Amino acid sequence: MDRTFKTQRLTTSAVMLALSVTLAAVCALIPFLNLPFGGSFTIASMLPVVIVSYMYGIKWGFFTSITYSVLQMLMDLMLGTSSSVIMAMFIPSSDGYMGSLAGVFIILIDYFIAYSVLGIGGIFRKRVKNPALALCLGSVLALSLRFIAHIVSGTIFYGAWAEWFFSQEGFYKIGGFILEHFSGFSLSLIYSVFYNGLFMIPEIIITAVAAVIVSRIPYISKTESEKI
Repeated sequence: MDRTFKTQRLTTSAVMLALSVTLAAVCALIPFLNLPFGGSFTIASMLPVVIVSYMYGIKWGFFTSITYSVLQMLMDLMLGTSSSVIMAMFIPSSDGYMGSLAGVFIILIDYFIAYSVLGIGGIFRKRVKNPALALCLGSVLALSLRFIAHIVSGTIFYGAWAEWFFSQEGFYKIGGFILEHFSGFSLSLIYSVFYNGLFMIPEIIITAVAAVIVSRIPYISKTESEKI
């Protein structure tokens, strides 16, 4: 691998990371885009990280996505969008105290795993000939894996909010039906799917559409990954 390519790959990755962090930060500062217990709508903020994997291969994609997971956590802490939730796990006097071990696992699943899986976004680069379809499928897969990570975390650590959540106005008969027929683990799982689906499903759709659009950019669609 020549030095020019290495420099180009590093520069492009840095720009894409900056773009992802900027998009996420802007959306985090818009109150109505943020859910009360974590999670927020963003305007395809994860797509730049997926594009890096698409352009330079999964190995480099995972390196980039792991870096992004750290940046995302630091950004959330600085902006205060999730600091109250995370810090509550470590403060015994807090009403939201779950214990330090639970806090560690929440950070591990909701940040390191949830964002690191974005590195798989380039998996269809050499498997699907159509660039738009390849990037779209990769984006959907990557974000779906993130969705699953949040579902796991929500089911294990936030299931206690399920009854309150489904008893709120807006669920009408479906909330009552769920509370009547489900309990325990199954109720926690359904709650986690519903809650995380509120922001992840729109995010997946928006990112998939954006992926099709940006796949037409020559700089993205050319096969740089073959050099690795």
